[in-house]
Amino acid sequence: MIIKVLGSAAGGGFPQWNCACPNCTRLRAGDPSVSARTNDSLAISPDGIRWALLNASPDICLQSDAASSLHPGPSLRGSPIQTVLLTDSELDHTTGLLQLRQGSSIEVYAPPPVLFALADDFPVRRILEPFASFRWRETIPEESFPLFGGQLSVCPFYLSDKPPRYIRAPLPWDPEREREREPWVIGYRISDRETGGVAVYAPGIESWSPTLERHLADADCLLLDGTFWQADELRALGVSELDAYDMGHLPVSGTNGSAGLLARLPARRKIYIHINNTNPMLVEHSPERRSLTALGIEVGFDGMELEV
Repeated sequence: MIIKVLGSAAGGGFPQWNCACPNCTRLRAGDPSVSARTNDSLAISPDGIRWALLNASPDICLQSDAASSLHPGPSLRGSPIQTVLLTDSELDHTTGLLQLRQGSSIEVYAPPPVLFALADDFPVRRILEPFASFRWRETIPEESFPLFGGQLSVCPFYLSDKPPRYIRAPLPWDPEREREREPWVIGYRISDRETGGVAVYAPGIESWSPTLERHLADADCLLLDGTFWQADELRALGVSELDAYDMGHLPVSGTNGSAGLLARLPARRKIYIHINNTNPMLVEHSPERRSLTALGIEVGFDGMELEV
């Protein structure tokens, strides 16, 4: 399985257009210790020919142009992108679907709440209908499904019941169901039938749950939520009253942070993606980056390629 990190930033990218935090200021000043990043998205393939996107960022056109294996062809309007797997219905992971509207045969996989959100509060499905014949597929946590004729097997798993802020009301499809367990945010465990390799993608981790631990335990490559270094990162900068937990993200540092939990796992590659522009680990040779390196944890970057 080939994995390309198309974008490694959290919402807003890096630098963020309206942000003058120390990191964004450093990048705009040309400091070589930081590099620009687009919104979080991956591409996976069993053979380097057929590809699936994991999340469709608003930067998808630029990202696909930057990756030669995603270039169109051999037909005039053909594309190697066949599938999109959505982890949630956040704007930063779904607005790229609108950029893909010229495609006529893309399958989009997402859990039921996400599919509903894209039909109602953020009606991407209705908007796309006159342009392309997207096929919308429901994913259910713990129910695996095949990709690329079974060369890859995908197992979605529950991460959070936190809906995006634009959702107006409880979902109507089953009023008897407890909304608190609806899979608004999921991760994907992807297995390669030929190599036996396993990768896990989870850009939105609200808590280090037993379910998450189980899916990470024997994986070879982990690409996980690195949004904030500390819980009060935005509050300390005077940007927001919300902390990392309020926004559905487990911070990297601290006693219960993800870095310490991630370090003890046996995976060969442990990589943070979905990194907010304020996170100090974006700066090479910073104390934060050095501490991760000492733990065997990498900071993902746009254009990173892996084989699993």
